[in-house]
Amino acid sequence: MSDQNWTEVDDYLTTALLAPDPVLDAASADADAAGLPSIAVAPNQGKLLNLLARLAGARTILEIGTLGGYSTIWLARALPAGGKLVTCEYDPKHAEVARANLTRAGFGEDVVEIRVGAALDTLPQLTGPFDFVFIDADKVNLANYVRASLELARPGTTIVVDNVVRQGRVTDASLDDPNIRGAREMFELLAGEDRIDATAVQTVGSKGHDGFVLAIVR
Repeated sequence: MSDQNWTEVDDYLTTALLAPDPVLDAASADADAAGLPSIAVAPNQGKLLNLLARLAGARTILEIGTLGGYSTIWLARALPAGGKLVTCEYDPKHAEVARANLTRAGFGEDVVEIRVGAALDTLPQLTGPFDFVFIDADKVNLANYVRASLELARPGTTIVVDNVVRQGRVTDASLDDPNIRGAREMFELLAGEDRIDATAVQTVGSKGHDGFVLAIVR
């Protein structure tokens, strides 16, 4: 199948199973208008994150990589009353767009807190434990983000890491691509880390050929 076929299937699945959502549509449109990269999760992937966080019974969620807040809204909607989400974003412009999108979605700073700056600097300032962690930031530091997440986790914490297959190129150790090296370093960490029980799934869809890690802290 071609990328076009994958996109058509994603569109069909989204139309079949997800109700129209003007708030999320506006978040995507505002991110595009602000010139943010078009790398947010697809709608069906956002719903998957929402379902996983609900299955985990998450009352506290950590997101590493906010972008325009699209995935943040999906995750915040999974929180019960009194729940809290902290999201880390490197770029102040992205954080500004995300903050406006979150406000329109009905999430104030009492529910969603945006930490602006390099995540490896802001993460040590946080106090855990978090019940659910979504990592969707620069791929060079994936292993470092997993290590930092472990310090903010508890037994039973769910960790999801996005964009780990790299269009299938993650298998090629000879490639001098820092994103691929970062993904491979993360897999090596997971393979040797006794505190994590993990699997990875490759995906195809409107975002092309990629995949994600799903892990639980032991």
